Amino acid sequence: MASKKGIVITVIILAAITGASFLLWLVPPEGETTFVVSDYEGYLNGVKNIHEVLQESIEIEYQNLRNGEISPRDYIVVAEVTSSQVTSQISEFVTSKPPEIWQDSYISYMNAMKKFKSYIDETKVLANLIEKGSTDAEIDEVIEKIESLKKESLDYARNSEEQRPN
Repeated sequence: MASKKGIVITVIILAAITGASFLLWLVPPEGETTFVVSDYEGYLNGVKNIHEVLQESIEIEYQNLRNGEISPRDYIVVAEVTSSQVTSQISEFVTSKPPEIWQDSYISYMNAMKKFKSYIDETKVLANLIEKGSTDAEIDEVIEKIESLKKESLDYARNSEEQRPN
């Protein structure tokens, strides 16, 4: 079983990433919120790095869930923190308003993050199925969907790279 210390450290790291991303927000006292970006390539690279960290951490915990090294309840806690961070990143994309030359790349990466969030949500479904002792057929169906969402997320991320302006 995964140690409680390891789970707590993972949750703390993910919470720190979430907190740090909120520090980047520019929130005017009234009116529409706009995330101000002046270095579009740098911002996208930063989001990509955060996404990679989130992917690695959730993948480790997902494998621990599949191997029975972490309980479904503990996995769901980690997945919810990660999902919250992904939602924050998606919100930043929505409010960043990139210039037209960057829009296709930004939209593709935002879609990658949305598919990644769907992937995380589906892994929580799997954790619930494992917890209630569902049939192998039910579990296999969800695993297939998880793998499909993961592939779609990676495809969108790859498209984003290809759509970046030269």
